Amino acid sequence: MGKTMRRAVRATGHLLLAAAMAFGVWIFVCVLLITAVGTLALVGAWMLPETVLLIRRIAGAKRKTTAAWTGVRIPEAYQPLTGTTRERFRTAVHDPGTLTDFRWMVAYYLYGALVFLALPLWPIGLVVDGVWSGLLRRQPVVLPLIVRIADLEADWSTALLKPSPKAVLARRVEELAATRADAIAAHGAELRRIERDLHDGAQARLVALSMRIGLAKRAYDRDPEAARKLLDEAQDQAEQALTELRQVVRGIHPPILSDRGLVGAVRALAASSGLRVSIEDDGLDEGVRAPAAVEAAAYFVVAESLTNAAKYSGSPRAEVRLTRTRRGLRVRVSDVEGRGGAEESGGSGLLGMRRRVAALDGTVDVSSPVGGPTVIEVELPCVW
Repeated sequence: MGKTMRRAVRATGHLLLAAAMAFGVWIFVCVLLITAVGTLALVGAWMLPETVLLIRRIAGAKRKTTAAWTGVRIPEAYQPLTGTTRERFRTAVHDPGTLTDFRWMVAYYLYGALVFLALPLWPIGLVVDGVWSGLLRRQPVVLPLIVRIADLEADWSTALLKPSPKAVLARRVEELAATRADAIAAHGAELRRIERDLHDGAQARLVALSMRIGLAKRAYDRDPEAARKLLDEAQDQAEQALTELRQVVRGIHPPILSDRGLVGAVRALAASSGLRVSIEDDGLDEGVRAPAAVEAAAYFVVAESLTNAAKYSGSPRAEVRLTRTRRGLRVRVSDVEGRGGAEESGGSGLLGMRRRVAALDGTVDVSSPVGGPTVIEVELPCVW
């Protein structure tokens, strides 16, 4: 009886929220009528996008309350209402999510009455089930009915609010377009970085090297000691140029990935990070490699995260976890004792990380509350 009562209490709370929302929907019908009249009269066409935004908020609130009861998140798939009034109007009309939300609102206007009818069952259930189970030792009847009504209401809302395949496809196209734009921007930034490193580093060293060799050739006959000194300097310049070229190559695709694999490369990063880094490589068996692009993205995520941890977190240690999943590769980096408060706009490299991962259709989740720690989780899809 106690467990049944607790579930009935939760169900009643869910139904109370549903009843309040149903009452709000009944009132909102007036707004819909005003919007319809204004749109047909043309002078109020600007109201339609604003009304659609309100419907999205109401439907979003219903998705959250339904998910809280069922434990299953209901996704959203909307096209952004931006641009001029004409563009916003056109988007509001043609967005498949508008029809989905409007269909739910009309249905909720009708079956919302069921929610109000279910609320009086609570006091009735206490009396009837108390006598039924207390005196007659039978299973309660009315309180489980309240739970069943809450389940039924949540099932209807889930079915009606779930985006249509067309809406999901439209949202996916937008995400891919944004991902492509980010990938192009990241690629352009990477090319500019490589060009800058070559121009300011290796190229400058090679120019200085050529000048010293020329000076050494002219001084060879008349001043061998000066020529030898110039050749020594030229050798130093050549070694520095080679070092900078290696750094540029490492920035394009680290050779250590090809030589030692992702786990070995991450261990090398950890050794040179200046932090005490613990590494777990769950599921990454020897001989099983992710695609080169995925390994490179994971490597740069770890490199950027450890660099940020060393620079900004104030933590003496970090944790790296590499996990092979059914869908791909998961990378998790935590600074353990960091101060938190990381911001993407603060020049910490998080934006570049997102772009690099998004180019592979991956996801980045950053948790960095004030007081820490900062945890970066990356999912990179791939086929093993």
